[in-house]
Amino acid sequence: MPRLDLSRFRVPGGPRADLVLVLAVLVLVGVAEGQRLGPGGRAPDSLVVSWLLVMAVCTALLMRRRYPVAAGWCTVVGTGVYYLLSTVDGPLVLVPVVALYALASQGRLRAAVAMAAVMVIGVGAGALAGTGDVNGTAVFMLTGWLIAIVALGTMRHGRVAYAEEEAQLRATQERLRIARELHDVIGHTMSMINVQASAALHRLEKDPGQAAEALAAIKDGSKAGLRELRTTLGVLRQVDEEAPTAPAPGLAGIDDLAAAAGPAGPEVRIERNGTEVRPPAAVDLAAYRIVQESLTNAARHGRARHVTVRLSYEDTQLTVVVEDDGTGTSSGRAGTGGSGIAGMTERARALGGTLTARKRQEGGFVVHARLPFADPPSADERSDR
Repeated sequence: MPRLDLSRFRVPGGPRADLVLVLAVLVLVGVAEGQRLGPGGRAPDSLVVSWLLVMAVCTALLMRRRYPVAAGWCTVVGTGVYYLLSTVDGPLVLVPVVALYALASQGRLRAAVAMAAVMVIGVGAGALAGTGDVNGTAVFMLTGWLIAIVALGTMRHGRVAYAEEEAQLRATQERLRIARELHDVIGHTMSMINVQASAALHRLEKDPGQAAEALAAIKDGSKAGLRELRTTLGVLRQVDEEAPTAPAPGLAGIDDLAAAAGPAGPEVRIERNGTEVRPPAAVDLAAYRIVQESLTNAARHGRARHVTVRLSYEDTQLTVVVEDDGTGTSSGRAGTGGSGIAGMTERARALGGTLTARKRQEGGFVVHARLPFADPPSADERSDR
């Protein structure tokens, strides 16, 4: 015996949901009106007018997505006139209630409150007139239901707005992260190529050997930069494309980063203090980028000849200090329109750390970053270099 697959049945949404509701209301109203037919029942003229009002209210509901406020008022007024002319207590009131909820869920709170107030006042006037169809209890219950409908719609609107704002914030953060990564990769690589190319042109005739070394450094640096750029751009790849498998850069490659300066760049010395540990991935990447940007600034703006990189490993944090003997200022190192020092500071703050960049009294420039570990490394993760 074949089993019933419930996953194939889906609740209708959008205009289909409105159409299903209209058809259901028409069926229920038809059943209610049919009970009044027969000898002593309603006059044909009154019955025709009632059905015209029912059709008008249902048609207005179908138009609510294009004209939400106008359709809402049509359902309220049409339903009110229907109950004044008809003796049938039919389910037509469901239509303005749905329109009321739709307006509140769209953030049209004033229109929804005004519609609810008109409905309550109309029913209350009928109760005061002593029609016998409604009483004070009915007015009280209707008021509670309408308040609940408006409140539910408002909550729905708030949740949707919060979800959209959160998604937009995540997209903005992702764009900023990608922009920062691209700046670090392209900025460092192009700066090294610029320095090496200038040295090659200057020494091409006087010392061809050193010019050849500079050109070789340009080749190696551009190749490494291109590889890292492809890795960074992997986040923009399509789902069906093969993702890059190269690991994210970290302090393990800092020696290669220092060697990439080449003969025409500054002489880079790396000092390590404390027991070397393997920091968390976020700290590892941030430290590498801070050193990379500092070397780029030292070569491009400071025209430094010597740079010292100090890595101090502690149990709960990593301290990175980059000093050079250049002449550039902090404003120049920030770059014109670039992220420079601001990008490094943002990286440190994102990890709960700090970063300062200033001129030294004895000349040159110093960058001091403190990068705390969110989860301090265990004893098994420690290793002496």
